[in-house]
Amino acid sequence: MLIKHKAFSLLFFIVYSLLLASAFFQDAVLYQVARPFMVLSLLIYFIVKIKLKGRFHKRLFIGLLFAFLADLLLAFYKNSASLSVYTYSAYSLAAIFYIRAFYLDFRSAQELDKRGARIGIACCTILGMGFYIYLRPHVREEVFAVMLATFLICMLLMMSIFRNQRVNKISFNLILAGCICLALTLALFAIKQFVVPFTGAHLVVFTGYLLGQYLIVMGGIERHLIHK
Repeated sequence: MLIKHKAFSLLFFIVYSLLLASAFFQDAVLYQVARPFMVLSLLIYFIVKIKLKGRFHKRLFIGLLFAFLADLLLAFYKNSASLSVYTYSAYSLAAIFYIRAFYLDFRSAQELDKRGARIGIACCTILGMGFYIYLRPHVREEVFAVMLATFLICMLLMMSIFRNQRVNKISFNLILAGCICLALTLALFAIKQFVVPFTGAHLVVFTGYLLGQYLIVMGGIERHLIHK
């Protein structure tokens, strides 16, 4: 997969390295330039490769657009508390459009892999509820935000699992891996924010988030429906 997209992947991971370096050395200027560029580059490459044909790719594109907007706000106004609600809303909308895109694949053949769907529902429900119960004693004013974020990430994981046997294997694996990265990123961010800050949290969260977005975009580009 990387060979097929080697030129873009090389450029992406070079800028990715610059972003991690800017976070590590606390270079605000490099950070402000590099962070929004990452998702913007994914947006541009996605359009070039796919031409936004079909509802799946259009919904994935809109999700990326909201992720880019959130990154833009976070990069240039990260110290502005008044914009936190807008950033959170943009990330939530990105997740919602990803979920809607994955639902289209599930709906193409709902009768398939019912056992896998039940396992996915059970695992995501248990993990989501368990994580929320773990966080709840540490959360005060942000209870609703944490609850919504946990619900959305569980839905994102479930819908990515529901694509099994409905799309080609490479697309399924890439998008599932990307959603797992985003889920782990959210969990680590929540632990850092509400429970206990830990060394290197900033770098780990960036790494997981950007890798997740990259894998989802590559999975979207490689997607082919098996059942129509």
